[in-house]
Amino acid sequence: MKAAPCPALWRECVPGAWLIGLFAMLWAASAGAQNLAPRTFWPAPVGTKVLAAGYAHAAGDVLVDPSLPVYGVDSRIHNALLAYLQTFDLGGRTANVLFELPYSDGTTRGIVETGPTRRDFSGFNDIGVTLMINLLGAPAMSPADMQALRANPRPIVGVSVKLLAPTGAYDDERLINVGGNRWATHVKLGAIIPLRPLWLLELEAGAWFLGDDDDYLTGRREQEPIYALEAHLIRRFKPGFWASLEANWYTGGRQTIGGNELVDLKSNSRIGATVVVPFAGRNALKLGYSVSMRTRYGGDSNQLLVAWQHLLK
Repeated sequence: MKAAPCPALWRECVPGAWLIGLFAMLWAASAGAQNLAPRTFWPAPVGTKVLAAGYAHAAGDVLVDPSLPVYGVDSRIHNALLAYLQTFDLGGRTANVLFELPYSDGTTRGIVETGPTRRDFSGFNDIGVTLMINLLGAPAMSPADMQALRANPRPIVGVSVKLLAPTGAYDDERLINVGGNRWATHVKLGAIIPLRPLWLLELEAGAWFLGDDDDYLTGRREQEPIYALEAHLIRRFKPGFWASLEANWYTGGRQTIGGNELVDLKSNSRIGATVVVPFAGRNALKLGYSVSMRTRYGGDSNQLLVAWQHLLK
């Protein structure tokens, strides 16, 4: 399909959906992080180009890399993100590629093998690249096709693959770092199910597959996959303006460090809410908040997100 330019108004082309997909990375910048990201698989017209920036704050038992063996954590972390997304036709289906550059700054206190520790940190996190394709219900579309889908939603099924490259700041003489110093892949399958004309249910299942950190402070760090389920109940109010309630559950991630298996199998869950509002034609604003419901080995925190994105085309 030939790319068709988007109309001048944001709400006529991309109804706020990509703001969520882009800013999933604000709390998934490190391998194994589990964020709440509604409407990840909602499509956009071919040729859509989006530039985005956002800020997130977390407080509590949270780490830049949530898989680190640090206990009794008390953190204050500020995350920023720049991102670019482009939608294209891949074999007649809607697809997009997303590039993300996150930055983290904060302070973490906790307990490690050698006793209490404190770490002040700042720097760029691992760069992420995501490829997503809609497998069912969202062929490559023009803006007119997008408006028709919005008026009469149909079931949509998609799959995404995220790759994190070990480009972030890392010091092999420190336990807590911004970068992960390992490759990681996140695979996710999702479905959007229309319930009523203005209500959608999104269900997702995913897994992180994590490489080894050969330079870890106390020996080679290996980690089992982390598996997750996620659900979102979405209410649309008008084009580009919608809100959602969401919850997730994730488990796995047991680590082996220096040949010693840790007792750190995760079984955690979060709930949250999101609202997205379009403004000034080609812009949209997202506000999100989430809290921990059940935690086993880390993750008991509150998280606040503010994000903006601009439709380039």
